Amino acid sequence: MKINSYAFQQINVSIMKYLSSMRILFLFLSICISSIHVSAGHGQVDTIEIHSPSMRIGVKNVVILPAGYENKTNIPVLYLLHGYGGDHKSWIQIKPELPALATQYGMIIVCPDGKNTWYWDSPVNPEIRYETYVSKELTGYIDSHYKTKKDKSGRAVTGLSMGGHGGLWLGIRHPDIFGACGSTSGGVDIRPFPDNWEMKKYLGNYHENSQRWDNHTVIKQLHLIKPELAIIIDCGTEDFFYEVNENLHKEMVYRNIKHDYISRPGVHNGAYWSNSIEYQLLFFSHFFSR
Repeated sequence: MKINSYAFQQINVSIMKYLSSMRILFLFLSICISSIHVSAGHGQVDTIEIHSPSMRIGVKNVVILPAGYENKTNIPVLYLLHGYGGDHKSWIQIKPELPALATQYGMIIVCPDGKNTWYWDSPVNPEIRYETYVSKELTGYIDSHYKTKKDKSGRAVTGLSMGGHGGLWLGIRHPDIFGACGSTSGGVDIRPFPDNWEMKKYLGNYHENSQRWDNHTVIKQLHLIKPELAIIIDCGTEDFFYEVNENLHKEMVYRNIKHDYISRPGVHNGAYWSNSIEYQLLFFSHFFSR
């Protein structure tokens, strides 16, 4: 049987196209399988919206689960708070390795959106209740929907800048909820900054409400600290919050309040926070494993 050369060439071209398509398909499947393995090996990142009954709004949160979550129980949770101008995505942008670190330390990391509220229940605006949201509503939701350790020995809270204030504020004021707390580059005494970062929007003008400002700053909450509360604080020596952190550290030493305090060269930026969170994760991991 004879096959003319043109027909033969067409058959050959069709075969080559088919083989090329199969190679592309195989490569695509290989990449997909590889991506699934990477995701599984480094934990899972989800964004969820939780209804806040106290504020009657939905609040977005990033939830980072360690790899192998399905096979674990009693997993400790770190609540990680963003700074002024940030949101629930800030920490995963600052530290993309958080899923791998969550897996390494066997913990869940939850990053709520706290707007610019300093994590207070505002005495000025009753619709701003982020202290209630994080300490009660968010922790309650996470405990009811995830395989957490439902006890303060399995909960910690920390954050950067405004979130550093929030971490200590919430940890100190809610010792029944959080067994450990921390701050990095935190605004731990707000009073030297009466016109900054919208604080007077939630507390009123400082000069007319100085007592209220006293009652809403971390350094004035030290009398509430329980001896068993584990605390870590750090701040860069070139940070504009360095002096208030030094003052907080000295006051805690004077009162014989146990805490870890770290100061090293650094400014108020993502590079410092990306580095400092690794020390804090190690600190909280040791707390959780006690």
